[in-house]
Amino acid sequence: MSTDIFDGLQRLGLCAPRDALEALVTHATKSRLAPSQLLEQLVALERRQRDARNLAARTKRATLGTTMPLDRFDWAFPRAIDRPLYDQLLTLAFAKKGHNILFRGPSGVGKTTLAQNIGMRALESGKTIRFATLNGVLADLLVQESLPAVERRLRRYTSPDILFLDELGYLPCDARSGDMLYNIINRRHGKASTVITTNLAFKEWGAVFPGAACVVALVDRFTENCHVFEIDGDSWRQRDQSAVSVSAPAPPMRRPNKRKRSR
Repeated sequence: MSTDIFDGLQRLGLCAPRDALEALVTHATKSRLAPSQLLEQLVALERRQRDARNLAARTKRATLGTTMPLDRFDWAFPRAIDRPLYDQLLTLAFAKKGHNILFRGPSGVGKTTLAQNIGMRALESGKTIRFATLNGVLADLLVQESLPAVERRLRRYTSPDILFLDELGYLPCDARSGDMLYNIINRRHGKASTVITTNLAFKEWGAVFPGAACVVALVDRFTENCHVFEIDGDSWRQRDQSAVSVSAPAPPMRRPNKRKRSR
């Protein structure tokens, strides 16, 4: 493919890289494709390229972070986990109804990983998401210096199809933080889904936001249409540390030096 043709296609707005276009032209020449067939494959190539770019851009905006692939998740490690329920959640049917999800379990059992994989599935299906720690969201909102600024920043968390709030209960908050979280949940209630990961039962949420009068209403809104996904097990990180300690070779024993007896 000549440089002039490639530059012309770029000026027309094609996103496909030069090497992909050259491979397509080579294939079309060898296969003696009809012009209409070449155009069909060019359209398909461009659509795939645009979809990939769109997914990459939305993934970056979603702040999803590094995600462990689901095929590396050891379903046999937790003592109790409902895999059929998770498979159902992966269909994203809950998002169509504006239902919420709660991932609850001890630290290190995979709550964040499972939530992130649902987020990736949602991105791949064309939905908008935002993934953040709860404390990061609250700090972002509370640092705003005026009510209009708070309202503008709130849209970052109220507009996505699915909002993921990670690690509720891991750091202490205050009453104002509780009010802010209630504001988010209330605005999304019945319209868009919210996913929360936590190590606490609902009755313990009040301890996270001491003095906040809205905690009961917050729990009531969130749980009205909520899928609770419980995980019982030991920490993955502790398992990995135990495996390292077991597999590490023991240091060689040193024999005590025998002193020569003086004659």
